[in-house]
Amino acid sequence: MLTYIFRRLLLMVPTLLGITVVVFVVMAAAPGGISALSLVEGQNLEPQAKKALEDYYNRLYGLDQPAPVQFARWLNNISPVGFAQDDTGGLTGWPMLKPPDLGISFRYGRPVMDLIGERLPITLLLNVLSIPLIYVVAIAVGVRAATQRGQAFDTQAGVVLLGLWSVPTMLAGVLMIGFLASDQFWQWFPTGGLSRRAALDMTFLPQAEVWWTLLALLALAFLFAAAFMVFAARAGRAPRMAAGLLLGAAGGYAMIQDLDALTSLTSLVVGGVFGALLGGLMARSEWLALRLLVFGGAGILSGVTAAGWLMPAPMIPGFLLDRIWHLVLPVICLSYGGLAFLAKLSRSAVLENLTSDYARTARAKGVNEHDVLWRHVFRNSLLPLITVSATLLPSLLAGSVIVEAIFSIEGMGKLAVEAVQTRDRELVLSITLISGLLTLVGYLLADLAYAIVDPRVSYD
Repeated sequence: MLTYIFRRLLLMVPTLLGITVVVFVVMAAAPGGISALSLVEGQNLEPQAKKALEDYYNRLYGLDQPAPVQFARWLNNISPVGFAQDDTGGLTGWPMLKPPDLGISFRYGRPVMDLIGERLPITLLLNVLSIPLIYVVAIAVGVRAATQRGQAFDTQAGVVLLGLWSVPTMLAGVLMIGFLASDQFWQWFPTGGLSRRAALDMTFLPQAEVWWTLLALLALAFLFAAAFMVFAARAGRAPRMAAGLLLGAAGGYAMIQDLDALTSLTSLVVGGVFGALLGGLMARSEWLALRLLVFGGAGILSGVTAAGWLMPAPMIPGFLLDRIWHLVLPVICLSYGGLAFLAKLSRSAVLENLTSDYARTARAKGVNEHDVLWRHVFRNSLLPLITVSATLLPSLLAGSVIVEAIFSIEGMGKLAVEAVQTRDRELVLSITLISGLLTLVGYLLADLAYAIVDPRVSYD
C-alpha cells in the first residue's frame, strides 16, 4: 500500500506539469498574447515612465524572452529546488533548496500566495459545509427510495430529485435572491457577501443586554423541538395530520402576510391552503426521520418565536450567527445539484445490491432486513459513491465560480474569473496548479477508500 501511494504521488508531478503546460500554451497563443506593452496600455503614462514600467515587467516576468524560457522561469519559481535570480531576472548559481514562490499578480501587484491565502479558505468553507450535507441527505433519500421501490415515496422523491437536478445553478441563485433576499418579497437573507460590516465589530458569540434571555432562547427552542419530535415519533397518523395541518397553515399564513401586494383575506386563504397541504403531507409520511426533521424544525421556530415575544431587550447576533445567516443561500445553491445526482446514484446502487445473491443468502440464514441493508448491501453500494466523490470536490470548486459570482463572495471562484478576464498569467497558472492538485488528491483518496470498503481490492 505504501509503495502504491508513493508511486501515485510521484506520478502527480508529470501530470501537474502537463496541465500547466497546456494552460500556459493556450494563454501564450491567444490573440494579443501577454507582453509588457499590453500590461501598461491604457494607463496614460509619460513615455519615460511607460518605458521604465515595461522594463520592470520584462525583468520581473521575463516577458521579452521566448515562451519556453518564460515557462521555465515560472517552474523555477514554484519549485522547492531551483536557481537564484539576479537583478536582471536571469538565473544564476547552482540548484538549491528555496521556498516555492507563485509569483506576483499582474492585476493586483501582490504575491499570488497572499491572494490565494485570503480566498481559498472561503471556498473551502463553502465546500466543507456542502459536501457533508450532500452525502448525508443523498444517502438517506437514496436508501429510503430503494427500499420503497415503486411506492409513493420513491415516485415523489424521483420527481423532486429530477426537478432539482434540472434547475441550473445560475437560475436557482437568481431566484433565491429575488424571492428570499429582496425587499419585494421575503427579505429573510442578505443578497450577498459573507458578513455585514457591523458584524466585524461584534463579539464572536451572541450577546444580550439581559443575561437570562439567551438561556431562555436556547431552553425554549430545545423544549419546543423536543416536544414536537416526541409527538412526531409517538402520535398516530390522525393526530399527526391534524398537527401538521395546523402548523402548515400557520406557517403559510405567516409567510404570505409579509407580502404587501396581498390583502389579509388573500393571505389567509393562500397561505393557509398551501401550508396546510404541505404540513399534512409531511405529517402523513411514514418515514420517521422526515417527520422528526419537519416537526423538530417547526419546534425550533416556535421556540425562537416565543422567546422573541418574551425578550425584554433585543439580542446582538454576534459574528457567528451573522456568518451562518450569510452562508445559508450559497450553501443551498451549491449543494442541491450534487445532492439530486448522488441520491439517484445511491438509489440505483442499493437497488442493484438488494436483489443480489449474497443478500438473498443472508436473508435465508435468518439475518434481519435492517442488518442485510446496512451491513451487507450498503457497504457494497458505496463503491459508485466513492467513484463520484473523487470528482465531487473539483466539480464543487467549479460550481463555486457561479455561486461566488452571484452572491458576491470573494472566494477562489471569483478570483479565477477575474484572473482569466484580465489575463493574469501568474494567477491563472497558480489556480490551475491548485485545482489540479486537489483533483489528483481526490482520485488518490478514492482509490484508498476502495481498499477500505471492498476487501477484494488490494494495491500490494
